[in-house]
Amino acid sequence: MADGAMTATFLAVIGGASLLAVTARRLHPSDRLPSLEGWALADRSLGPVWTWLLLGGTIFTAYTFTAVPGLAYGNGAPAFFAVPYTVIVCPIAFVLLSRLWSVAKRHGYVTAADFVRGRYGSPPLALVVALTGILATMPYLALQLLGIRAVLTAGGLYPRGAAGDLVMVALFAGLAVATYRHGLRAPTVISALKAVAVFVSLTAVCWLVLERLGGFGAVFDGAARRLGGTDAANSPLLLSPDQQPAYATLALGSALALLMYPHVLTAGFAADGPRTLRKVSVALPAWTGLLALFGFLGIAALATGVEAPDGGAEAAVPMLVDRLMPGPLAGLVFGAITVGALVPAAVMSIAAATSFVRNVYVEYVHPTATPKRQVRIAKAVSLTAKVGAVAFVFGLRDQDAINLQLLGGVWILQVFPAVAVGLFTGRLHPRALLAGWAVGMVAGTFLVVREGFSSVVPLGTGAGPVEIYAGLAALLLNLIVAVAGTAVLERLGVPRGADLTDLPSRLTVRRRPETGANQP
Repeated sequence: MADGAMTATFLAVIGGASLLAVTARRLHPSDRLPSLEGWALADRSLGPVWTWLLLGGTIFTAYTFTAVPGLAYGNGAPAFFAVPYTVIVCPIAFVLLSRLWSVAKRHGYVTAADFVRGRYGSPPLALVVALTGILATMPYLALQLLGIRAVLTAGGLYPRGAAGDLVMVALFAGLAVATYRHGLRAPTVISALKAVAVFVSLTAVCWLVLERLGGFGAVFDGAARRLGGTDAANSPLLLSPDQQPAYATLALGSALALLMYPHVLTAGFAADGPRTLRKVSVALPAWTGLLALFGFLGIAALATGVEAPDGGAEAAVPMLVDRLMPGPLAGLVFGAITVGALVPAAVMSIAAATSFVRNVYVEYVHPTATPKRQVRIAKAVSLTAKVGAVAFVFGLRDQDAINLQLLGGVWILQVFPAVAVGLFTGRLHPRALLAGWAVGMVAGTFLVVREGFSSVVPLGTGAGPVEIYAGLAALLLNLIVAVAGTAVLERLGVPRGADLTDLPSRLTVRRRPETGANQP
């Protein structure tokens, strides 16, 4: 049961987040008329610091901060694929986000599907990109609530029964109101508190853990013995050769998928320019270091003998914090992780609402909708998404949300050819991209479901199957179909839509006149 000091600190952090959300309207106030760009993208006005806070706070979610250490607690080394994956994201973001921002700003695009619509002149392709993004985002949104519940339950801050449900609703209600009124500005200001609280509390927790357990060596040796080894060098804390393909493909596939999520692109579109995005991409590894420390705490939970409930390994670190930390510090950690869920949850609901309004409502229902009406519909859809996430968490098992999120990662990766490849070449035929998307969706879903909702699947014959990430296998099929289909459709003379962007139709390399260096 939580003590008074823990509860007071926790409430102080949550109260601070609420107060910051109220001040969101002061962040770059504007006298412009209501527009979707203003509500969903903060008028594309965020500088490097705010963009770094928002993008990092959006990518590194509360569930990530509990799931990664939970996986480390249960499986050891394989959990740390998340560290190289978030490092791989940085150079990809450096190139893709800045290029996509430039095109989006020039043509007024608000979503990735807007870009696809303009690039290929294909409403059906834009529609499937938008719907795939919404479909992949909704279980991810629900997982933020699961992360909050796991943390609060482990800390004794989540009452049983209806009272606990009311706590969850109350936490989300303030976020819903702030997001409804101020759009992306609300999670942007809250992200500042998230960064400070998480960085400070995690540093303190790791310092105390190392002091009490005797350093990194003692922690890893103790965890190794819990996993059945003799020391860190002879235990599951090290990758075995047969785990390396899964580790590598998970890291690569997850990195490619992450930048296709609507909430990540929404945070990127809110920057004030491509230069800002390049600066932020260089600075994002600071958040990766934070994730690595959370993974280390999962190892520390093993070393200290924490007994997480069956099927609830994500509670290992909250239980460790509750066991080792004084009440005020534990309350700070729990508050930080809870705030860590509010930022991505808000951005996810905004991104899903924006995709629906721009690429479904305006495209197919009300093409003449005024900007004011688009904002009104987006606000309603955003609120509905949050209510749906709460109902999802209360109405279904936790494992259902986790399974759907695993599928969501595989699904969102299938829009990579249309969005990311389309930034550099328009040669792929939109109908071939649609066919590739369909093959990738079906193949990826089949592989994941066949293995009991495992994202790592065995492929191959002969000496033995190799385990790889299902999303990456499905993406390869997707690309093969898209390339082969383009060749067939061009040979048959099937027309394609007009390209309304100013991007080159094919990938070219030119030289900078002042240096002679190659550039795409």
